[in-house]
Amino acid sequence: RDFARYGASRPAGFEIFSDDRAEYGGDLVQHLPPCDIINLHWIARYVDYKTFFSTVPKKIPVVWRIADMNPITGGCHYDEGCGKYLAGCGSCPQLGSDDPQDLSRQVWTRKEAIFGGIEPHRLHFVALNRWMASNLAQHPFLNRFPVTIIPNGLDTDIFFPQDRKVAREVLGLPQDATIVLFVASTVQIRYKGFLPLIEALSGLKERCNLLLVSVGAKAQFKLGIPIPHRNLGSINDDRLLALTYNAADLFVVPSLQDNSPNTVLESMACGIPVVGFETGGVPDMVRHGVTGLLAPCNDVTALRAAIEDLIRKPSKREEMGINSRRVALHEYSLAVQARRYSELYQSLR
Repeated sequence: RDFARYGASRPAGFEIFSDDRAEYGGDLVQHLPPCDIINLHWIARYVDYKTFFSTVPKKIPVVWRIADMNPITGGCHYDEGCGKYLAGCGSCPQLGSDDPQDLSRQVWTRKEAIFGGIEPHRLHFVALNRWMASNLAQHPFLNRFPVTIIPNGLDTDIFFPQDRKVAREVLGLPQDATIVLFVASTVQIRYKGFLPLIEALSGLKERCNLLLVSVGAKAQFKLGIPIPHRNLGSINDDRLLALTYNAADLFVVPSLQDNSPNTVLESMACGIPVVGFETGGVPDMVRHGVTGLLAPCNDVTALRAAIEDLIRKPSKREEMGINSRRVALHEYSLAVQARRYSELYQSLR
């Protein structure tokens, strides 16, 4: 009911806005099995902050992997540079609000009270990258809690280099095209950066039989893409998704703000170099000049130059692809992720 009042004012292009409350109340804690540690992941609209943290047994430490910005804000999942979460939120641009005491301020204030009552040793944050660790370190009421950086892992036996010709044949993609791949749940979420990507591709001097392939729900508006484009729709099978990466020459992640998009790791594990903006957790994964190229955030000209550079240099793409696979195996395998969590759990016992 509190959120409904913003239905008419909320601008398009934003992700969901999540309250700290949930309809399940204290039911979740009542159904927890006996355990030594609780590990939270993406909990929006599922875990009720107040009842959970006030009723979970104090002897059980809680580890919380921060998947996006929602735990640190007044409701948004990415603030898109707003920065108001550092000063209490209010007048939220994602609600289309000019009220300093709006829902975002109310959510932020409740979170401040809840976390203020938790002893620091009871809650341990896991950040996926240096960017999120920095956000937590400078947060006005979450900086009391310890933080460990543990990146996401992925199954490198599913996401691995495969024959490009076979991949294209299976997917019905042309063998002679230079394929640039974009993957997101939908292109209509602004921070995923599909429009800056289109702008970058539009200005390419040499398009080299270029084909843009996108994965995700089709847009509900005309995109005006100036180059050939194939949308493969949503792909929910990891093996088919891995095949799609292998069909590409280059993967572009033009996110304007992002935590640690799994798409980057998936592409790297498949041996496909990545071009993206230097934002969020992307620079932790994309090593400039080694596994791909980075451009300053929202600098379309620099993004275009990076794409063009790799389009023109197949040998450079191949070298970066080999490096990407090596980094994925050594730093982002499931075994590495599991070992890091095991070490953290042991330190809390």
